[in-house]
Amino acid sequence: MKYFLWLLRIVIGVLFIFSGVVKANDPMGLVYKMNEFYEVLQASCTEHHWTMLASFMGFMDQYALISSIIMIALEIICGVAIIVGFSSRFFTGLLLLLNVFFLYLTWYALYSGKIKECGCFGACIKISPEATFYKDIFLTVLSLILFIYRKRISSLFNKSTSAAIFLFSVVFSVGIQWWVLEHLPFNDCMPYKPGNNILQKMQPGPDYQPAVIESIFIYEKNGEKKEFTIQNYPWQDSTWKFVDRKDKTVKEATGEPEIHDFILTDSNNVDQTKAILTAKGYTLFWMVREPDKAHMENIEKLKTLIDKAAQLHIPFYALSSSNYEDANKFLFKWGIKLPPYTLDGTASKTAMRTNPGLMLIKEGSVVQKWSYKDYPSDISLNDGKAEFKK
Repeated sequence: MKYFLWLLRIVIGVLFIFSGVVKANDPMGLVYKMNEFYEVLQASCTEHHWTMLASFMGFMDQYALISSIIMIALEIICGVAIIVGFSSRFFTGLLLLLNVFFLYLTWYALYSGKIKECGCFGACIKISPEATFYKDIFLTVLSLILFIYRKRISSLFNKSTSAAIFLFSVVFSVGIQWWVLEHLPFNDCMPYKPGNNILQKMQPGPDYQPAVIESIFIYEKNGEKKEFTIQNYPWQDSTWKFVDRKDKTVKEATGEPEIHDFILTDSNNVDQTKAILTAKGYTLFWMVREPDKAHMENIEKLKTLIDKAAQLHIPFYALSSSNYEDANKFLFKWGIKLPPYTLDGTASKTAMRTNPGLMLIKEGSVVQKWSYKDYPSDISLNDGKAEFKK
């Protein structure tokens, strides 16, 4: 049993540390996924008239950032504590609770059909909902065994060394997330990562097949609700009363474009996407998703860069997910002389994790990205190649 428990500790601990570190590379990815979970669960609770639960989900949605940071940190911390054997009685219980919570999320994502991916390993490692669900069942069983035999778990080091390692895991798990949130992910796994061509990513793959959607009609008769398809719904029987309609995905689409919502519209609501992305040379995008929540430090450095880009005839655009009027007022307030264009909020938060951030493209291909903390101070063109100074 001793060696078996050691094996369990290593397996669970390594998996939890790995899962936490992968998500810590891009904590905003988990934030957006938790937003999706909270919104779907709130809608479901409202539909079933569970008012208090719906209100709670709405409340939690406001704190998705904090809860995501804590969740990621706990994965790393618990993994380290289990391997080291630090406060094993407490952390085996916490580990079991986390696994049960993750199991519920993956079960809901799989069987509700309302959430395509749980985001368990972030955007860099995508696995199917089925594989994720069975993985969490496996881990929950293992963590339950560890919890049952928690008194037999011995510490790998003395108390002071174990405490030091544990403290390091706390600082590391919080610190790495803090750094990424103010800068950008260490490893960009989004379709807009440097090297990718946005226009190419907007094209479907050679194996493209659209999703097969089946409409389900819900009718009621004598207090009983029943589901019908388009082939057998009782349209001629007046005793059945129509209640609702929902769409069910029979077959998922294949070969879909990785980017499908990157549309740049000008003040006249005209789509300028192709014209901007196919323009020769370099183009700069200042992506300010939500102007009212934008971090405006280093704004003077940005203004200097805007002036220098104008001297070098490099097009520079402000991309906002707010309406044109609000974006224009925001730019005027801060004295930023850039033409405002609108961009879908989902596309914006996928392309740039910080609000705001700067993106350099060349003829549609992403060259480099900077957070609001890392705006370059100067730009020059040497033999047609853009060079930046910190």
